[in-house]
Amino acid sequence: MEEFQQVLPVSSLSDEKRVAFYKKTYTHLAMAVLLFVIVEWFFFQVDAIVEFAFSMTQGFRWLMMLGGFMLATSFAEKMAFKNHNINQQYLGLLLYVIAEAFIFIPLIKIAMMIAESGGENILYQAAILTLSLFTGLSAIVLITKKDFSFLKSALAIGFFIALGLIVGGMIFGFNLGLWFSAGMVVLASGSILYQTSNMVHKYAEDQYVGASLGLFASLMLLFWYILSILMRLSGD
Repeated sequence: MEEFQQVLPVSSLSDEKRVAFYKKTYTHLAMAVLLFVIVEWFFFQVDAIVEFAFSMTQGFRWLMMLGGFMLATSFAEKMAFKNHNINQQYLGLLLYVIAEAFIFIPLIKIAMMIAESGGENILYQAAILTLSLFTGLSAIVLITKKDFSFLKSALAIGFFIALGLIVGGMIFGFNLGLWFSAGMVVLASGSILYQTSNMVHKYAEDQYVGASLGLFASLMLLFWYILSILMRLSGD
């Protein structure tokens, strides 16, 4: 994700304004998570949407779905990060939440089926683990004020390799396995450190919506792979 080059970043503001920015950012993050739950609930009320989402997980359709997701989220990020129009920023965040909710349909449906068949409620477990890890990682940055911008290159390389492995797995039919999911949890954790560091050191005072989008993206990536790990373990 790209950051604005601002003359007056949040880190140079008074303590009062800086705290106000943090509150706005995390409030919008909480709103994004709540909206995700609401949109996901709505999707599951429409069988045609659920069936379509599942149909897109078959073969090369999954690559098309991933491609569409990446285009939608990239467009949403540009709306939230590259202009100072608050309405455009909100629209970008909304689009990102809807895209996340749609791509999560198959994973959440399978988790629900596991619970309905007598298995553990891994959705609840994944949510608790995700929020706990997210809170701990965020606290590290907020307490130490350490700048984790040095992670940018490593994260970019990591995500590029992960995408290559996902595409390779689809083309050649190999299973990425538990270790890939574990590696993605590490990558998502690094992304949380990076995005939280950006919130502290990089963003301008009016970029709280964009800051919340960056944190939301990292949070959902972490949730996806923690849930994936629990689903694999429940199937063993």
